Amino acid sequence: MRVEVKVCGLTRATDARAAAELGARYLGVIFAGGPRTLDAEAARRVLDGGGVNVDRVGVFGNADAATIALAVSEAKLDIVQLHADPDAAKVRAIREASGARVWAVVRVEGPLDAGALHALWKSADAVVLDSKVKGVLGGTGVAFDWREAGHTTPPTREGRLVVAGGLTATNVGEAIETLSPDVVDVSSGVESSPGIKDHARIADFIEAVRRTGVLR
Repeated sequence: MRVEVKVCGLTRATDARAAAELGARYLGVIFAGGPRTLDAEAARRVLDGGGVNVDRVGVFGNADAATIALAVSEAKLDIVQLHADPDAAKVRAIREASGARVWAVVRVEGPLDAGALHALWKSADAVVLDSKVKGVLGGTGVAFDWREAGHTTPPTREGRLVVAGGLTATNVGEAIETLSPDVVDVSSGVESSPGIKDHARIADFIEAVRRTGVLR
């Protein structure tokens, strides 16, 4: 098993540069609202700080396909991460409109629906498991029950799995051991305040992944 790291909720080019230099494979910016939200021009400047050896991810909520496609073009995004409980039809529409890869988010608050996962894996490039918190799409710093999710995740996966929600250097090893994800996605767990990344915490997080022996 090999695991990659995504650092999300970036608002400063210097933080994107540090994350990339420390070993992050994916850099994420937020278009979905909240304290880390950027417009496309600002997102492009931030992501440019990460250089060329990373994939650029934009996180969206209920935006329509045309709006997302424009942001993909302006910010030069490689991946669209769809929150707001997207279905397979929405995933296909976003991919067709934007030309980007699409990660579909499943917000977890109990056992997983194997049928829903199957449908999303058939349409999306990855499924992201994140915590469901009322009134908030993501970036909550709250972890879901990994063991319960692990018991109901189909043993044979049809696509890539990303785990988000409340990850820190302290608990990411347990999340990896329990769910065997392809990517671990951290935001608030490496911050000193919303949108401001602590480079030492990024280093600690990536080192914690590396200690599991699975860092890609």
